[in-house]
Amino acid sequence: MDPILIAVAFGCGLVVYLIGLPPLIGFLGAGFILNAMGFESNATLSTLANLGVTLLLFSIGLKLDIKTLLRKEVWGTACGHIVSSTALFTLVLLGIKTLGFALAQELQWQQAMLMAFALSFSSTVFAVKVLEERSDMNTFYGVVAIGVLVMQDLFAVAFFSISAGKIPSPWALALLVVLPLLRPVFFRILERAGHGELQTLFAIFLALVVGYGGFQLVGLKGDLGALIIGMMLASHYSAPDLAKSFFNMKELFLVAFFLNIGLNGMPTMDALWIALILLLILPLKSLLYYQLYKRCFLRPRTALLATMSLSNYSEFGLIVAALAAQQGLLSNDWVIVASIALAISFVASAPLNANNENIYRRLMHKLSPRDPARLHPDDMPINLGDANILIVGMGRIGQGAYMELESVNPQCKLVGIDADEKKISLLKELNINVIKGDASDSDFWDKANIGTDLEYIFLAMPNHAGNLYALEQIRHANFSGRVAAIIRYPEEGAQLRELGADDVFNIYEEAGSGFARHVIEHTG
Repeated sequence: MDPILIAVAFGCGLVVYLIGLPPLIGFLGAGFILNAMGFESNATLSTLANLGVTLLLFSIGLKLDIKTLLRKEVWGTACGHIVSSTALFTLVLLGIKTLGFALAQELQWQQAMLMAFALSFSSTVFAVKVLEERSDMNTFYGVVAIGVLVMQDLFAVAFFSISAGKIPSPWALALLVVLPLLRPVFFRILERAGHGELQTLFAIFLALVVGYGGFQLVGLKGDLGALIIGMMLASHYSAPDLAKSFFNMKELFLVAFFLNIGLNGMPTMDALWIALILLLILPLKSLLYYQLYKRCFLRPRTALLATMSLSNYSEFGLIVAALAAQQGLLSNDWVIVASIALAISFVASAPLNANNENIYRRLMHKLSPRDPARLHPDDMPINLGDANILIVGMGRIGQGAYMELESVNPQCKLVGIDADEKKISLLKELNINVIKGDASDSDFWDKANIGTDLEYIFLAMPNHAGNLYALEQIRHANFSGRVAAIIRYPEEGAQLRELGADDVFNIYEEAGSGFARHVIEHTG
């Protein structure tokens, strides 16, 4: 790969990051800058871009419970939105045709509907990155948003198969039958492969060879295979570690994906104007999401935050438009329109998602509240009972703190909070008092009875931003007890103390001192 590509991509990503926007916006801009400099996409870059999208879908599958797709708020919203937004954008594109743009003059209603279908998708790449940065992948609004995106990806895969005119091989059905039978074998090998590079390599083998390659071999879309393999492995205890090991890998490959968007072609003035019009229509697309979520009895906050994470155009929509152009169903200029609309929607959506909680607070009094009796079961207020110690985040550190406190003082009343339903069910089997809750949800802190019996709160979430936000909400609720939080870096401790944290613990330093104490206690 040309060093100039890497240098420009890094420079643009750094500049955008320093002004508080996601680096991916810089990578998109780098693609257009490189295009203006005379660079073109090549086979290596396209391969890396496709690999990034494939690994992204595999990592999504690792975190996805198949039951999520069967929820009404997921499949109902996804199906309702794809139909309603396709109709909306078809009318918009036909309306643009009447404005006299040369690019739109030859657009027939069938082509308008195809382009509208591409515009109806929301970005999986953008939403996953935003949710991962906020540690919101396991929150209720995050699960609902990702579920809708996976459904949209399945619609896209179905379109790829139909439009390519490929009839899946008769062996496709056999593959779908054989894979579940092989699942125990995959699990056994994962357990025997250890926790290092061998386990990661086996996961890559499953994603790219068994999933991607196997599905392509029988006439199905390879990306769908990677997603399904990830979903098959999601229940394995090593799935969270695998997802973490894939995180940086897929991030690097996705840089190539964003560069490729800008390298596909330079925009014309008509393309720029049409893309700007599509940006103005984006709030209507968002409004459709919000109304569909509300019909599923979600709280205004859940509906609004899930909507904001989906308020953009999609890389899969761009792929749909590109495939249609390859088959002569659309002109390549419309692919450029889709890429510009995608880029500027990211620019518009990034600050919204960075400030989504502040936006909700400003709008919460204007949004019509739901009757608590009619709320979705996963969106109900949380009762902490008579607990006097609350541990927020029941990962390894939270679990260790819970067990240590229980052994030191059996009389204390402990309760743990976590947003991961799978983890909660496992902890309950160990007789650990844990309830489902989203500590990044301002409504959780407003409605939880933290001011009565509660004396101490431990913030043990792995994400520093999550702990900071939770501490802000705790102080806003006038909690008079003590608050402790974990940190990884010294500057994080300073930020937490400024917000009023009573105790901070560096997990790396405490691990060393804890190790020493353990040895001293056992050796005298």
